[in-house]
Amino acid sequence: MWPGADDPDLGSFLVPIRDELERLGHEIELVDIDHRRSSRTKYARLSREAVAAARRVRPDVVFTHMLFPAGAAGAFASIAGRAPLVVMAHGQDVANIGTMTGVATATRFVVGRAEALICNSGWLRDQLAAKIPAAREKSTVADCGIDLDSFAPLDAAPARAEVGWDGEGPGFVCVGSLIERKNVVRLADAFAALGRGRLAFVGDGPLRPELEGRSGIIVTGRIPRSEVRSWIAAADVLCQPSLIEPFGQATLEGLAMARSVVSTTVGGPPEFVSAAAGVLVDPTSTEALTEALERAASMPTPNPAAREAAAAHDVEIQVGRMAAVLERVAG
Repeated sequence: MWPGADDPDLGSFLVPIRDELERLGHEIELVDIDHRRSSRTKYARLSREAVAAARRVRPDVVFTHMLFPAGAAGAFASIAGRAPLVVMAHGQDVANIGTMTGVATATRFVVGRAEALICNSGWLRDQLAAKIPAAREKSTVADCGIDLDSFAPLDAAPARAEVGWDGEGPGFVCVGSLIERKNVVRLADAFAALGRGRLAFVGDGPLRPELEGRSGIIVTGRIPRSEVRSWIAAADVLCQPSLIEPFGQATLEGLAMARSVVSTTVGGPPEFVSAAAGVLVDPTSTEALTEALERAASMPTPNPAAREAAAAHDVEIQVGRMAAVLERVAG
């Protein structure tokens, strides 16, 4: 996945990884899919282009994101280029194992071919190992990290003026696709029960009609990545109460901008959201979510503890871990 003209947010979390690897002195030959348009041939094209690039460049290592189908393209490229393979698992690729025909077999092939695997949380590593035990001994935990300079804290008032978000009371923002896994309808219900403030959903998806028109709620639709930072800055609390969140990149972005967070107990967020930085909540309980909104709104804005929690996930630290894996297998 990579940002493209039609989908500038697609795979945007991978861009800092590429940039940091290049800053460290590594050379990157990028092969990608840069759009969401449905196509029966785009993964076949990805495989063809990856194989061609590997034959042309003769890389020291092939680094692929998502176990399948992109991982398969990377595996074919590693064979063609006679190079070791490293694959990073991000979440949905692990969830798909055993739920979609052929995915388990294909993923076992990729895991078997890989010299090393990177998982974006310890929780995801355990999920993958439960489905494919051979993955555990190959796995290192490193997340996509956060550029602390790009996500520096900003004052809320100017940001609210910039995005045109008026209203009274605490400002809650949720960033991401409006889908069932993101738990957006329950969040809207919990906000209604809170009875004060305003809530902005920054994103788009099939559940948008169930959110629009509610009192105190606005939906921005899909916006450029640069504008997402303004919305996070406009918030008092960033809300990401997903039913499952393998890591939680948006949560990390909120912490980096010194915003308290409400996040899920299921997945990676418990590994980096401290008690002083936010509230972890059972995502299946509307009542618990309302209480979490109340508690998080009582925390300071900006919240220095949130920024401190994000610092351990500086992109330089996390990509440094990835680079160590890449250098090891290349050597």
